[in-house]
Amino acid sequence: MQIESRFSGKNVTVVGLGIEGIDLVRYLTKQGAKVLVSDTRKEKDLAEQIQSISDCSPTLSLGGNRSEAMLSSEVIFVSQGVDQNAQFLSAARKNGIEISSMSKLFLQTCPVGITAITGSSGKTTTTSLLDSILTKSKINHLMGGNIGIGLLSLLDDITSDSKVLIELSHTQLETIDISPQLSCVTNVTPNHLDRFSWNSYVDLKRRIFEFQNKEDTVIFNFDNKMCREFSNEAIGNVVYTSRKQNLNKDGVYLENQNIYALLQQEKLPIMNIGNIPLPGVHNIENVLAATALALQMGVSNKEINDAIMNFEGVPHRLESIAIKSEVLYVNDSIATTPERTIAGINSFTQPIVIILGGRDKNLPLYEMSHLINQRCRSVITFGEASELYAKSIGAINHQNPPTIDQVENVSEAVFTAQKRAQSGDVVLFSPAGTSFDAFHTFEERGFAFTNAVLQIGEAF
Repeated sequence: MQIESRFSGKNVTVVGLGIEGIDLVRYLTKQGAKVLVSDTRKEKDLAEQIQSISDCSPTLSLGGNRSEAMLSSEVIFVSQGVDQNAQFLSAARKNGIEISSMSKLFLQTCPVGITAITGSSGKTTTTSLLDSILTKSKINHLMGGNIGIGLLSLLDDITSDSKVLIELSHTQLETIDISPQLSCVTNVTPNHLDRFSWNSYVDLKRRIFEFQNKEDTVIFNFDNKMCREFSNEAIGNVVYTSRKQNLNKDGVYLENQNIYALLQQEKLPIMNIGNIPLPGVHNIENVLAATALALQMGVSNKEINDAIMNFEGVPHRLESIAIKSEVLYVNDSIATTPERTIAGINSFTQPIVIILGGRDKNLPLYEMSHLINQRCRSVITFGEASELYAKSIGAINHQNPPTIDQVENVSEAVFTAQKRAQSGDVVLFSPAGTSFDAFHTFEERGFAFTNAVLQIGEAF
C-alpha cells in the first residue's frame, strides 16, 4: 500500500472502535499516522477490539470522548452513529480540525469507480443481490460498507478492472462531499426520527447523488415520493425502477408478473416474479433495484435471472429459522420501523403470531397497529416499547382483535409465542423498534431470537 504523505507523521484521532474504527486504525497506521483512539466505552468492554489492533499500537483514550485529548490532531475520523453536534466535535471545528470518516476517506482514495446503495429499507438485500449477480457473472468485484465490512481494508485488493460495491447508511453519508459514480436510492421513508428531523434525514440521503457529475448515474424507485422528488435534482443520468407502472424511459419495471428492463428503447425480459426466492412485495422492489444496477454494470439479463433465482437471502431479513410443531418461525430482526414490520406481515398469507418490541423511534404506529388487528392472531410485546406497542394495538376498535401479551425479553416472547401459535401459523419476529434497549445490534437481537427458537422442544 502506498504511503499517503498527508497522513505520514500526522496526529489523527479515530472516534469509536467498532468495524469502522478498527478499519481506520489499521489503514491510518499503515499510512504512517500517529493514531489516537477515543471511545466512550471502557477498556474492559473493548478487550476484543483492542486486541485486534494491538499490532498498530495506537494511543487509547477511553471512557469518554474528551476534546482536550484530540486538539493536537489534524483530522478526527468519526464512526457512523457519532453525533456530529457533540461538544468535542464542535470544539475541534473551532480549532480548525478536519472532521472525516471511513466512508469519506474511502471515496477520496478509491482508485476505481464506485457503485453505492442507500435507502430507508432494502439497501442490504439489494447490495447482497447485486453481489450475488456479480459473483455469478464472474465479475471481479469487492463489497463493503454498512453491510459489515470495513471499506479501507478493500483498497489493497482493488485492481484496474475491479468493480467496487458499497452500502451506505444515512450516517455514513453525513460527512461525505463526493458522490459515487453509480448510486441507487431504494426508498426514503420516515426513519430515525428519534435522532434526526425529517428534513435532516432527507438531506443525508440526498448526498449519495448530490455531488455527481453529468456522466454519473443514479437509480431511483419511481414508486417512492421522495425518490421522485430527488430525480428532479439529479445532475447525472436518472434510471427508474417501478413495481406499480410501466416505464417509458430507461429503467426496470414489473408488468403482468414479469420483470422487464427498458434500455435505449429495447425491452428486455428479466424474470417472472414467481421465481424470486424471497417473500414479500418489498423484495420485488429490491430485485428491481439490483437488476437496474447490474444492467448498468454490464451484466446480461440471463445472468441476472440465474443469479436471483439461486439467491439464498440475508440473515435477519424474513429469515426462516425452523418449523416446530407445524409452526414456521421467522427472524425479521432488521425490522426497526413500523413500515418494515408492515412489509413483513404482508409477506405472509398464513395466520401470524407477531413479536414486537425494543426501543421506539418516535414513528407513527397507527397503520401497523391497524394491520396487526386485521392479520395477526396474537401479539407479544417486549422491551422498552412493550407497553407503548401493546396500547397502540389495543386501542384499535376491531371486531376480532388479537390477544396481547407483554413480556420482559426475547426469550420470554418466543416461549409465549409458542403457546399462542397453532398448526400452520407463522411466528414473525419483526420488532418495529431498535435493538438498543437490550442489544448492541439488530443482528445480536436476531441471534437471541434464533437461539430461543432452536431450544423449543428442549428447554421449553
